[in-house]
Amino acid sequence: MQTIYLAGGCLWGVQAFVKTLPGVVSTEAGRANGTSKTLDGEYDGYAECVKTTFHPDVVSVEELMGYLFEIIDPYSINKQGEDVGEKYRTGVYSIDPKHLEQAKAFIKKREDAGRIAVEVLPLINYVRSAEEHQDRLARCPDDYCHIPQQLLTKYKSNVLT
Repeated sequence: MQTIYLAGGCLWGVQAFVKTLPGVVSTEAGRANGTSKTLDGEYDGYAECVKTTFHPDVVSVEELMGYLFEIIDPYSINKQGEDVGEKYRTGVYSIDPKHLEQAKAFIKKREDAGRIAVEVLPLINYVRSAEEHQDRLARCPDDYCHIPQQLLTKYKSNVLT
């Protein structure tokens, strides 16, 4: 198994979507690349993200990037849907340099590469979000989500059991 961290705006919808993807084994809502090791205190520069553990023989980093691009506006800076702020920026983070190379290659191959605002960076810090944010949309399906319901469940039948 391998792990990559995907940021696509509010983590509630991103987690709900990512957990339905083929090859994804587990997800966890969290914060990437902030300066604090805790959830306490003021905003510290983190991006809301989903820690994604996946089976590389089933889904590649490039395929995960393709899925991420289905649910984000890749040109938007610090905004997805109605969620605005630096913590809602889009990004891909990993401690594995190969993941970052693959993510950058995915973006570079696109005709619109020069317009894409998705950051691809090494994971320096990760903090698990509070329990209330874990699988939030499964527990509170009427909460706001920038991802349309039809897209949230597009791959639901592909979930590994």
